Amino acid sequence: MKAMRTATAIVLTLCFFVASSASEAEQPAKIHKLGFLMGMDPQPKWTVAFEQGLQAFGWSQGRNITIEYRSAEGSFDRLPELCAELVSHGVDLILAVSAPETAAAEQCTSTIPIVFAIHGDPVGTGDVESLAHPGGNATGMSQTQGDLVSKLLGLLNEAVPHLSRLGVLWNVTVKSKQHDWQEITAAAPKLGIALDSYKVRGPADFDGAFAAIRQHRPDALLVFGDPMVVKYRASITEFAATERLPAMYPQRQFVDAGGLMSYSAELTELFRLSARIVDKILKGANPADIPVEQPTKFEFIINMKTANALGLTLPPTLVGLADELIE
Repeated sequence: MKAMRTATAIVLTLCFFVASSASEAEQPAKIHKLGFLMGMDPQPKWTVAFEQGLQAFGWSQGRNITIEYRSAEGSFDRLPELCAELVSHGVDLILAVSAPETAAAEQCTSTIPIVFAIHGDPVGTGDVESLAHPGGNATGMSQTQGDLVSKLLGLLNEAVPHLSRLGVLWNVTVKSKQHDWQEITAAAPKLGIALDSYKVRGPADFDGAFAAIRQHRPDALLVFGDPMVVKYRASITEFAATERLPAMYPQRQFVDAGGLMSYSAELTELFRLSARIVDKILKGANPADIPVEQPTKFEFIINMKTANALGLTLPPTLVGLADELIE
């Protein structure tokens, strides 16, 4: 009788264990909701790279994550409301493309983790305490390194014979561009180059800047990148072509639009790498403790069609440095 009771207890225990295991197996995995906040027009290459990066860590749309995309389509004043919309939808994390999106996200939440993908200067803007120890709810990828502007200047100096006066077109309202201006004002005199500053604060300022550049006729043009300037890349490259101005740009999108040259971090790769940081946070890491990463891969693009149209013969050594030639 005792043996029978013991056998019954074992059977009941096994049944309970099997039932518990089955119940646990039936519990659906948590689906994390991500928000993707863009100030510019949507860039399919960037979103695809981000999703591919997530897939490498086992995250896929509809299975264990959903991604809600929001774009201000160039109207950056809409970013706060778009971010608030994502927060109201209960997102677990916000992927903020660059500095303006990060600023908007930090204004609308101090608790939801924020990962930026191509921030220009997260320390300078105050979005993180330091690259090694972000200290708040934001971390991510910074697209620049300390000597990037000097590199742009050096390449342009090599491309344009007897470069003595350089026009710099930039958005003075962006804090990280202030740092770029300080860097170039220190570097240019060492090459015997004088600088003309052409500042814009909004879309309405481009016509005035173009008129001033036309009047002063610098030998070449260097453009600092920020989301607003990138949005108007077609107008900028068209102006440079019309005025026959050799120009160096901060992203390959300008060269694809007809610009002469660009040198920058490979932005698509930064979106792929930002997925690695997102993975860490979704698995429990605190963004305050995740160091901001910087790019190791840069690309130098030359539009040879534009060079020929400008009548510019580029040194073979410079052409040999290019990662890609657009013929």
